[in-house]
Amino acid sequence: MAEYSKVTEALLGRRRWLRQVSMASLGSLVPLGCQREAPAPTAESLELNEMRFPGKIPMRVINSRPPCLETPWRYFRSDFTPNEAFYVRWHLQMLPTEVDPRRWRLTVGGEVKQPLRLSLRELREFEPVTIAAVNQCSGNSRALADPRVPGAQWENGAMGNARWTGVPLETLLERAGIKAGAVEVTFRGLDRGGIQSVPDFVRSLKVELALDSDILVAYAMNGEPLPMLNGFPARLVVPGWYATWWIKSLSEITVVDKPFTGFWMDKAYRIPTTPNAVETPDNLATETVPISRMNVRSFFTFPDQGTVVTRHQPCSLEGFAFDGGSGIRLVELSADSGKTWQAAKLGTDHGNYSFRRWHHDWTPTPGRHVLLVRATSNKGEQQPLEPGWNHAGYMRNVVEQLALTVS
Repeated sequence: MAEYSKVTEALLGRRRWLRQVSMASLGSLVPLGCQREAPAPTAESLELNEMRFPGKIPMRVINSRPPCLETPWRYFRSDFTPNEAFYVRWHLQMLPTEVDPRRWRLTVGGEVKQPLRLSLRELREFEPVTIAAVNQCSGNSRALADPRVPGAQWENGAMGNARWTGVPLETLLERAGIKAGAVEVTFRGLDRGGIQSVPDFVRSLKVELALDSDILVAYAMNGEPLPMLNGFPARLVVPGWYATWWIKSLSEITVVDKPFTGFWMDKAYRIPTTPNAVETPDNLATETVPISRMNVRSFFTFPDQGTVVTRHQPCSLEGFAFDGGSGIRLVELSADSGKTWQAAKLGTDHGNYSFRRWHHDWTPTPGRHVLLVRATSNKGEQQPLEPGWNHAGYMRNVVEQLALTVS
């Protein structure tokens, strides 16, 4: 736990931290194929907007106070995102930098028959459940919005896939016993606004949703304790839903008999009720609802954008897709601006909430090519060819492109 206290150092200032950056050794993450390998980055070659926080490799800094760190793209070449490269998103300045697991307690109270106060050891005594699930920020890819919108300017790296281990929320609520008349369950973490005018980050789920057996109170990711920056000692995991619901450093679960009306439900993280949350700058939506389930997406991970490849030689195209929980039925590639599509081969199925990798062998002809990739979910949802837009920069899922030059 001593390492976690060093997070405070990272919050003191970006320049100071950059002087202390040292590059962790990287394993071989680049698959064989048509890519010309670039050398692994060193401390000297890091971009000015990258720095290394405790427990993390050097990551692109969106904000330093509170920390918002983006996963480098090379770490999406495997099914699961390493803990040390998993993106970080905090909202409030007063985030926990050190938690004593011997003193931490998770309370389950409010409209329950038997309030609970559980230590980490007691939480681990429940029958553990592990689920593979994507955690994605609502504003992932916001920096690509046109016209631009305010907010954290994420590119595509505000997401990650992990195996989460913990206790079903349903189990804890059943142990506490929900009283008749309860309507919602609220969740609060250890982070605070710092001044009275900044509301604590509290979210709520309707009781019937909170009793979904796939929702976990997780204390481990990828077989290891949660990193401090990703919610140690326990966090809520809501598979298939955007990360705003995945409360980090969870401390209080409260069952209430009236709808919760806090800022983070009534004002923030709301989307238009239109299909795929689309609106226009000159016709903003008047009706909104809290953002919830993720839409379908797919990406290229190999080769890199702008790679020069050899004519008439097979080129291995790779990437991944995911959606909000129905699973991926089909991934297709196009080399003619979407006129025709070819199905890719899907990789190992780790469950409907997980990344699903895909692979396609392409034999290129000379010239410059722009390849497209799109995914279709099991429920029939398909990525659009044109990007949608909303004023918050949420839920981008346009068909992605990969430009390659064939020599």
